Amino acid sequence: MFANELKRIDNLQEEITSLRPLDEDELSQLKEYYRIGLTYSSNALEGNSLTESETKVIIEDGLTIGGKSIKEHMEVLGHSEAFSFIHDIASGNLLSEEDLLKIHSLVYGRIDKDQAGTYREKRIFLSGSKYSFPKPEEVQSLMTDLFSKLPEMKKELHPVVFAAQAHKELVFIHPFVDGNGRVSRLLMNLLLIQAGYLVTIIPPVLRSEYIASLEKAHTNDSDFIKFILRCHIEAQKEYLRLVR
Repeated sequence: MFANELKRIDNLQEEITSLRPLDEDELSQLKEYYRIGLTYSSNALEGNSLTESETKVIIEDGLTIGGKSIKEHMEVLGHSEAFSFIHDIASGNLLSEEDLLKIHSLVYGRIDKDQAGTYREKRIFLSGSKYSFPKPEEVQSLMTDLFSKLPEMKKELHPVVFAAQAHKELVFIHPFVDGNGRVSRLLMNLLLIQAGYLVTIIPPVLRSEYIASLEKAHTNDSDFIKFILRCHIEAQKEYLRLVR
């Protein structure tokens, strides 16, 4: 179903592998490049109005941006910390439930300390979607099922498809009161990094297509998977442009 996209990804991955290893300074610079790009884009997808350059100033210089809310600044700092965390654990085993809760705690801790790192205990509704989310009392069981499925999914699926599927599954459970999209994209990228693949950024300009493909994925996820594969191909091409 995704043969053309996966062939392209595999060919580009061979080129990327041939250019490795990079030296420590190059790796450090790339890590910060992705930290800023992913933090900006993931927050922007959720309505944060900070630009990429403003996001960079907040992260690298510790400055505040006039006219922007405290919440938007906190979203940048929290996501940046969560990005560091996924890199810290990327060399370990497959993500644990404790790791996921830690990611949410970092993403959301500055926004609502009481709800950060815990599963929701109330119902939530998403405007624009005709699908409802699981009830609070179902969340723990669904999360346990998801983590039990991940090892088999990893064995059976191409690494990029696996990461996309994990993203989708977590979004559909929506286990947190807020921050689900950001955590799902961090989960996806953690799984990609663990497999030796690149951080994949969903450009805010593609927000409508991203949301529409996720909505459709409730009945047929092929468009969503293809969307993520295309984003990954663009990430690979951008990486090759940077390092050559």
